[in-house]
Amino acid sequence: MQQIADIFKDKKPVKKPPAYQWQDLALRIINELGIPNFKRNSVFKICKDNDKNFVEKCLDDTKELAEGGDKWKYFFKLIGDK
Repeated sequence: MQQIADIFKDKKPVKKPPAYQWQDLALRIINELGIPNFKRNSVFKICKDNDKNFVEKCLDDTKELAEGGDKWKYFFKLIGDK
C-alpha cells in the first residue's frame, strides 16, 4: 500500500486553460510564429480587439507568404494594413 504522503507527493501541477478563446488564439500565434517576448502583449491585444476569422486569415497568410525567421513581422504588417 502507498502512504498518503506518497499520493500527494506525485501530484503534478495542473496548467490552467485560458479563460477566453482569444487568449488561446494569441498563445497559438505566439508559439507558431515565434513572437519575441516584447511583442507578446501586442498579440493579445490584436486577438482581443479583432475578429477571430480575420486574425486566423492573417496567420494563414503569414505562414504561406512570409520567408525567413521573422514571420512575426509580416504578421504585424498584415494586421496593420487592415
